[in-house]
Amino acid sequence: MIQGTHNAIDDERNKDIKIFINGELLARNDAKISVFDSGYLVGDGIWEALRLHQGVLVFVDLHLNRLWQAAAATHIHLPFSREELKEELWKTIRANNMHDKVHVRVMVTRGIKKTPSQDPRLTISGPNLVIIAEHKKASTETKEKGITLFTSTIRRGSPDYLDPRLNCHSKLHEVQALIQALEAGADEALMLDIHGFVSTCNATNFFMIKNGEVWTSTGQYCMNGITRNNIISICEQNKIPCKQKNFSLFDVYGADEAFVTGTFGGITPVNKIDGRIIGDGKFGLISKKLNTLYEQLIKKEIDKANAKG
Repeated sequence: MIQGTHNAIDDERNKDIKIFINGELLARNDAKISVFDSGYLVGDGIWEALRLHQGVLVFVDLHLNRLWQAAAATHIHLPFSREELKEELWKTIRANNMHDKVHVRVMVTRGIKKTPSQDPRLTISGPNLVIIAEHKKASTETKEKGITLFTSTIRRGSPDYLDPRLNCHSKLHEVQALIQALEAGADEALMLDIHGFVSTCNATNFFMIKNGEVWTSTGQYCMNGITRNNIISICEQNKIPCKQKNFSLFDVYGADEAFVTGTFGGITPVNKIDGRIIGDGKFGLISKKLNTLYEQLIKKEIDKANAKG
C-alpha cells in the first residue's frame, strides 16, 4: 500500500463497479473513451471529486460551483444543468448500490477530435462526461502516522498561463513535482509559488501552525480547495486565529504543527518536511481539534440533507 493522502484500503467491490459514460453504465473493463478524446490528446478537460457519506454527497453544491467555474474558464459548454448532473451522479451511485465511504470522480472533456490537435474547432462531438464512483475508505494508518513532504523545484504557475485554481486535466507539472518528492524519499511534494513563498502540495492544500495561529497561503497560487475553504471557515467560526498570508520555508521549518487538506483525506498531519521533523512529529493538538470540527461539519451536512428529505 502506498503512503500518502490518497492512501485507500483495498476494496474488492471496486472490481465490479459500473462506470457512467455519456448516459451509459458500463462494467469497469468495458468503460472506454476514444483515443481521439480531447482529454487524452491534450489534457483538455475539467474534473471534480466528491465524497458520499451516509447517503449524502457532502458539499455537492460547492463542488458543482467549482466545476461550472472551470467550464467557464476553459470555454467548455456543459450540455446539462446542475440538477441533471446531480441525477447522473445518483444514477451511478444507485447502480453500484453505494451508501457510505465512496469517492466520486466527475470528468468532462471537450469531446472527440477528428484528428490529433489542440484546435477546439476540430472537435466533432459534444463534451464527454464520465463518472467513476468507487468504494474508498481512507487509511487510518496514514492519519495516525502522518506524511512526509519534500519541496519540489517545480513551482505553482502564474494565473496568466495556467491558473493554479483550475481543476483541469493538465496536471503534468504536479506529477513531476510528486516524482521529485518520491525520488527524494518523501510521500508528497510541497510546492512554492513564483515568488518563492509556500503555495500548496501536488494534490492537497498546505497549512502550518505557529504559536497557536493557523497559516495557509494567500490562495493566489494554490488549488481552490473546498476542504481548504471549509477549514478557514471553521477557524473563523471557532475563534482560532487563521491567516492567509505569504510565508517561506524559513517559517515552515520552525512550525509547531503542519497538515494538508483534501476532499478524500480531510485533514492529514505532516510530520516531516525536507528531512526536518515538524513539532514533535505527531498529529498536533490544534490539528486534531480542527479535524474533529471538520468531522462535525460533515455530520451537520448529512443531518441537513436528511432533514430536507
